[in-house]
Amino acid sequence: MSKNKKEVKDHLEERVTALFESDPKQVLNYKQVAKRLGDEGKKHKKYLSGLLYQLSAQGFLIEAYKGKFKLSPALAEKKKQLGPFIKGYVDMKQTGKAYVITDDLLEDVRISPNNTGYALHEDFVKVRLFPRRKSQKTEGEIVEVIRRSKNRFVGIVEHTGDYAFLLADNKSMPYDIFIPKDGLNGAKHGEKAIVEIVEWKPPSKNPFGKVVEVLGQPGDNDVEMHAILAEYNLPARFEKHVEDAAAKIPVEITSNEISNRRDFRPVTTFTIDPEDAKDFDDALSFHKISDDCFEVGVHIADVTHYVRPESVLDKEAANRGTSIYLVDRTIPMLPEKLSNEVCSLRPNEDKLTYSVVFTLNSKGKIIEVWDGKTIINSDKRFHYEEVQEILESESGIYADELATINGFAKAFRQKRMREGAIDFDRQEVKFRLDESGKPIDVYFRESKDAHKLIEEFMLAANKHVAEKIGRTRGRQKAKTFVYRIHDVPNPEKLNTLANFVEKFGYKIKTDTRANISSSFNRLLKDSQGKGEENLIETLAIRSMAKAEYSTVNIGHYGLAFSHYTHFTSPIRRYPDMMVHRLLFAYEQGQKSFPKDPFEEQCQHSSEMEKRAQEAERESIKYKQVEYMADKVGQEFDGLISGVSKWGIYVEIKENKCEGMIRLSDMDEDYYYLDEDNYRVLGFNTRIEYKLGNPVRIRIKRADFLKKELDFELVE
Repeated sequence: MSKNKKEVKDHLEERVTALFESDPKQVLNYKQVAKRLGDEGKKHKKYLSGLLYQLSAQGFLIEAYKGKFKLSPALAEKKKQLGPFIKGYVDMKQTGKAYVITDDLLEDVRISPNNTGYALHEDFVKVRLFPRRKSQKTEGEIVEVIRRSKNRFVGIVEHTGDYAFLLADNKSMPYDIFIPKDGLNGAKHGEKAIVEIVEWKPPSKNPFGKVVEVLGQPGDNDVEMHAILAEYNLPARFEKHVEDAAAKIPVEITSNEISNRRDFRPVTTFTIDPEDAKDFDDALSFHKISDDCFEVGVHIADVTHYVRPESVLDKEAANRGTSIYLVDRTIPMLPEKLSNEVCSLRPNEDKLTYSVVFTLNSKGKIIEVWDGKTIINSDKRFHYEEVQEILESESGIYADELATINGFAKAFRQKRMREGAIDFDRQEVKFRLDESGKPIDVYFRESKDAHKLIEEFMLAANKHVAEKIGRTRGRQKAKTFVYRIHDVPNPEKLNTLANFVEKFGYKIKTDTRANISSSFNRLLKDSQGKGEENLIETLAIRSMAKAEYSTVNIGHYGLAFSHYTHFTSPIRRYPDMMVHRLLFAYEQGQKSFPKDPFEEQCQHSSEMEKRAQEAERESIKYKQVEYMADKVGQEFDGLISGVSKWGIYVEIKENKCEGMIRLSDMDEDYYYLDEDNYRVLGFNTRIEYKLGNPVRIRIKRADFLKKELDFELVE
């Protein structure tokens, strides 16, 4: 579609939606709509019929009679109840303007900079809607901040005489925070600090704050990592009373406790983890019963044996929700006494576990499953590279056992793919660091058989546990449980993705679940190694719903499981601890627990997981900038990974570091964004820079504060 046609259709849609909103009772066909719109309607009548059906598919209209439409009664009633006010979350831009994202309307509400009130990014707010005028998007003003998203910000302190300001690192914070002299807490000019907003009310244009912690000099590794944690309101350390509680945990396993568990200590058992891992929360055991019968055990650290409900340690873990993995450090959910010692399934030590044990035939078909409390003693601590070498060479310690388990894992995986699972198999960017935390090399971690072997058995264990509690018979009511859910893709986002990839010669079928899954897998496979690979993979992931925790089971779309949970990582995920407790309680005959407290913790855990992932991404971006800082002036081959009205994004081939070539720096011609064709075009020369094109770039600047790399084109 040309830009002009797109603008016409967008404009028509705005006018048509405004027309139906102006009188929710009117029923109109496309000819009547054209007449109401006047000359514009008559001129573009050919678009109107399709537009009405499109708005009906989106739920904005309903087809009251054949070819005649009216405003959706549910939407009309909602608008009537809402009156001129809605509630939603603020998406604040660096320019000061904002959008309020709300479930009350089909579109976001635009807020101009002078109407944002005292709201900040992600605040939950009340908005007064302005009367909608023809051909205008919904606009309004923020009249109340109902709930602040955060009141602490990280940035650079700038002294100005007797007072100072904090220049926030966060790009979504458009205001500097005023700090009076008595609120500096020793912070010096140019230092990085955490500032808490203490007051912001008329007529002040800037919030007032105080320094709550001085982090130190920008560019120092520890300072920057602590700044990232503080930005996402994540903990950097444990308070003393939590460490003290962990120190009191008894490490001895009593004979009485052993007698109440199934003993797997004589069975061949091992762990497989990254080389630098310290917390081993899962192990596999292998026992050959006959030529056509095998037993594979998935053994998970029994953390809840040590961490009792409502204890200091439990409250701390519930609040954290998850461990956090930055490039150079792990901030565990539980103190090291537990995460690295007592609960960690270290080799040659008796450990308490909660296990799912599969009995399989030689083709990998599951014949029987047992689960319960166990005790193990791991014979060997493998890292992934060791296992991969053993699988490829077919020799080494436990080579036969690993080969057999790998065969079962492949059978599991093939079955999942046949049933509609989606294969998101991304390369991970990893850094080798020196003693000071500075990156000295970049490498990529690919998912090979050794990783998939572990993954498939963890998936199988999680699935079994979820099905055991979640599957019901007849009118039997399901008991309260914690699920890992993943909703079906958003149809609108799917269509956007399909239109996007079509320009690169790919097709996505969106008519059935099976076709969506197979199309996704084919798309991801076919785009591998091409310039558009990263963007296509990113857009594909964005078109999917986010996986989250919930007591309401809707299945896991991406894995093609009707029941799924997280059971296998209780050292680093609080939902797994909840699952262990519920599973054991129900095995003991307890009745179903009230749902609300578990749902509340599910929502909190989902939010903490999201924050931890964002912090991890920020730490990777920082390390990429740090890695490239001493390479300013050097040239590299890259692929165009994105285009915007500001510039061209390029990913360097050899290390996947991404930077921008600013259009303002390309002064040999006037370059502009051709959004419909995902390219930047020279006005006079007609030279194009298109997504996926190879380019040669030079590193121009590495900006630590913004975590950004600037490139320039090499002719």
